[in-house]
Amino acid sequence: MLRYALIFLVVALIAAFFGFSGIAAGAAGIAKILFYVFLAVFVVSLIMNLLQRA
Repeated sequence: MLRYALIFLVVALIAAFFGFSGIAAGAAGIAKILFYVFLAVFVVSLIMNLLQRA
């Protein structure tokens, strides 16, 4: 999931460089959502792992 967030971030940067602001904004929004989903899944996984060891 983090890989897809980074891919969309790179697409957004390239689109912004070439002046495609609409595509850049869309790709940046998707990258942001994917990054937050990744963080949520990571934190839940970390907590579950810590609870399982106890």
